[in-house]
Amino acid sequence: MTNSVRISKRVVDGLKPGDTVWDCDVRGFAVRRQKRARVYFLKARVRGKQRWLTIGEHGTPWTPETARHEAQRLWGLIRSGADIHIGRGRHTGAPTIADMCDRYLDEYATRHKKPSSVDSDRGNIANHIKPQIGSIAVADLTRDDVETLKRQIADGKTGRPANSAMRKRPKVLTVRGGPIAANRTLALLSKMFSLAEDWGWRPNQTNPCRRVVRFAERKSERFLTSDEIVQLASALDAIDFERSFNPCATAAIRILLLTGARVSEITELQWQNVDLERAMLHLPDSKTGARPVFLSEPAIGVFRALPRRTGNPFVFSSETNQGPVKNIQNIWSVVRDRAGLEGVRLHDLRHSFASIAAGNGASLPIIGRMLGHSTPLTTQRYAHLVQDTVRDANEEVGRRISKLFARI
Repeated sequence: MTNSVRISKRVVDGLKPGDTVWDCDVRGFAVRRQKRARVYFLKARVRGKQRWLTIGEHGTPWTPETARHEAQRLWGLIRSGADIHIGRGRHTGAPTIADMCDRYLDEYATRHKKPSSVDSDRGNIANHIKPQIGSIAVADLTRDDVETLKRQIADGKTGRPANSAMRKRPKVLTVRGGPIAANRTLALLSKMFSLAEDWGWRPNQTNPCRRVVRFAERKSERFLTSDEIVQLASALDAIDFERSFNPCATAAIRILLLTGARVSEITELQWQNVDLERAMLHLPDSKTGARPVFLSEPAIGVFRALPRRTGNPFVFSSETNQGPVKNIQNIWSVVRDRAGLEGVRLHDLRHSFASIAAGNGASLPIIGRMLGHSTPLTTQRYAHLVQDTVRDANEEVGRRISKLFARI
């Protein structure tokens, strides 16, 4: 609730957590309900900068009338040019960056983003945003603050404080620092400030993340060669023979290469979405929405060899039969080392699938559909592979024409 009425005790008592009411008599005077406390404050421009002046919590001595009188007194001092001390950072009345993060997660992220993306946002908030700037008022954060935060994350100098209060909170994803983490955090912070403007927590067109230059990112693309795929297959066979790991995990790795699907699309796959008769997977909620994944005969063979475990709907089940396969990244590290594929990521199996498709003459639109890309721009990274195929075809045409010329 954000509106303008005459603030009274009845209005204050009716506030719910997160509500803000602006007084219709005194400009900038408002009351905000936090989780428990109801706090009066004045929003005013002081020496050219917008500030939130905390008056105090509702109760002795602050009532709607005494707080309104204090707001009028502050306005008098501001207009007279008096030097009013404003503590920057900890504003109990004004919404803080921490408040903005909480409202973003509750009202936006959980409603509009996938659970994995929400987990990533929680990690960036808990590891980078709240520890460094969480106590600063939303209206006070500047571009210089954002630049400082960017450098701190890139240098690995952020992190959750190791205090007892933090340890009691629910476990969240640990997000390490670095330039990529800094870019992701900046994008998240920019989105939250756009929403803060919609909520009336900050003037329009004042997003402090605007014109903050992000770090250059080099797309990491690794394509397995034919020999490397043979090495990978040998390593998987050896591990299966030794029975040293969950066979569902090694099967999932095979399917990742045979389909080009994303890791989460395979590890979270359920039997109800597998149609072996039509040689298809029906993914109801992939990164780009519902999409089909077509299965080759080798892929169908992998699925047919998998056990269907009672009470577990997941295709690639955990060793304990409690949900989907766990720790596939850890298992991949072992497989990768056995195969001599240092530095190769699970996601690189998807790139390798696209590379083989291009080598077999598939066009960019076809590759995009096979991989489930939402826009042609995403598939454009494989353009050079398609060009190589076109170049080879062009060379073959040239040789054939040359032979015909030689017969004249």
